[in-house]
Amino acid sequence: MPDFRCSFASLEDAEPIVGTAPTDPEILLVECPGPWGREAVTDNRLPEAVREHLGGLDLKVFLLRRYDGSAGPGTRVFHATATAEGYDVRGTVLERPDDLLDLDLGRDSTSLTAYDGPLWLVCTNGKRDRCCAELGRPIAGLLSQEWPEGTWETTHLGGHRFSGTLLALPSGLTLGRLDTATALAACEAVERGEVPTEWVRGRAGRSGAEQARELHVLAGGDPTDEVVAVPGPARRQSCGDDKVKGTTHYEVRRSR
Repeated sequence: MPDFRCSFASLEDAEPIVGTAPTDPEILLVECPGPWGREAVTDNRLPEAVREHLGGLDLKVFLLRRYDGSAGPGTRVFHATATAEGYDVRGTVLERPDDLLDLDLGRDSTSLTAYDGPLWLVCTNGKRDRCCAELGRPIAGLLSQEWPEGTWETTHLGGHRFSGTLLALPSGLTLGRLDTATALAACEAVERGEVPTEWVRGRAGRSGAEQARELHVLAGGDPTDEVVAVPGPARRQSCGDDKVKGTTHYEVRRSR
């Protein structure tokens, strides 16, 4: 099926998106212009020592690039740690990528300073999945007109089949099934502190069940209801390969 598009198939099947946001409690974002390979963190234009270093870190690493291909001066780096509200985001600008080898990411580190602006991280790695590039890049272009400093293309967020998808920081809200007709309004809502539930996959940094519970309560559900993970149908989850994998959905069991 050379013309298969995972996002179209998922939408046609009405696959639920709730509870599918990344669960990573700690994230490192590194500016890396130029092309990315399928395994982007280790297949890019950064120096070999830096690629090996990033690939060996015990946390999730995303690479960043600007929609228009511009870069620098320096290398932008952000470190995000999950909190009860979303993520605590800190950043810095390194003189050269090799400085990543000595960057201190500890909680008491003075290497990074608080970053207060919004970050819109749009998944666009076409070498990993065609839907991310075909749907994500136009969204990144649109958002970069409104937030030129805060908008970045990023590597694999997970959930290709929910493209166009983006991670919003510091809220951690992960949006899916966006297009150029809906992305701007959805991000404006997030910036106002709202949760645009029509497009929200969940709040990253939490388990899938916790993400589903939050959205259930926001929709008026009883906070004491139980949210449980249940197996969903096996499906092809990516345009990038033919593998079929199981899925997980979340059900609400009402309190008596």
